[in-house]
Amino acid sequence: MSLRPVRKIIEPKPTIEGAGVKLQRAFGFGQTKDFDPFLLLDDFRNDNPEDYLAGFPWHPHRGIETITYVLAGSVEHGDSLGNKGKMSAGDVQWMTAGSGILHQEMPKGDSRGRMHGFQLWANLPSSLKMIHPRYQDIPSGAIPEVTDDDGTRVRVICGDFWGKKGPVEGVAADPSYLDVSVPAGTTKRLKIETTRNAFAYVFAGSGTFRGASDPRAVLTDKVVDPNAPPVYDARNHSLVLFDRGDEISVQAGDAGIQFLLVSGKPIEEPVAWYGPIVMNTQEQLRQAVAELHTGTFIKRG
Repeated sequence: MSLRPVRKIIEPKPTIEGAGVKLQRAFGFGQTKDFDPFLLLDDFRNDNPEDYLAGFPWHPHRGIETITYVLAGSVEHGDSLGNKGKMSAGDVQWMTAGSGILHQEMPKGDSRGRMHGFQLWANLPSSLKMIHPRYQDIPSGAIPEVTDDDGTRVRVICGDFWGKKGPVEGVAADPSYLDVSVPAGTTKRLKIETTRNAFAYVFAGSGTFRGASDPRAVLTDKVVDPNAPPVYDARNHSLVLFDRGDEISVQAGDAGIQFLLVSGKPIEEPVAWYGPIVMNTQEQLRQAVAELHTGTFIKRG
């Protein structure tokens, strides 16, 4: 077994999207090689309704898949094909935009005003950019959860893990998407297929992602002094990007640690990006924008 070294720890950047929703962007727009096949990860945890109630009114998507995971509150959604629904705490929606849809997502907080969750964008290979759109709406109760002898708990949203198979299927990048909780003071090794790109996003507690021997120093993006001491700890809002290997090691801190563990097979194709539209060439982007203006963006059939 070979442990994956940590390439870097990234702190998300405050971002405003939609009609004024305040969120934290862990990565996106220009970092496609490091995270391929994933394009963007937004952390939209917020406890102030004024910062999220304006939501994400009607907007287009083409050439990608969006994965929304709700922890608290709810999100009502609808699209140009007549689909509509509501996601609540623990639910997942995996939307394949494919050839294109127009949709909206309107968040509502829980009784305490909390709207917590994440949205991940996954790229589609050129052969599937223009497939018919589809949804996989997964209620919380359909997501398998497995607990190991040491108390480590994993919700398997997508992929196979510890004998459980996640309910999301047929995704181009064949991703693994796990919600992992490791108890305080516990060291845990988790397997990841060597050929995949992988990252962890910490959203509760803290810990370190390194082996017990010969640890490699990791500097966060916030460290500007080259002589500053190395940083090993990952905490709430830390994105941990891994190098190659077939497993990771995590050592939970005093309060334990909870994180998303995501991996996928690189597509390794050119990326042409215009907001919520991601294609392979600039010409394809120009065509998509032209279709938006002429009303031919949505492909029926």
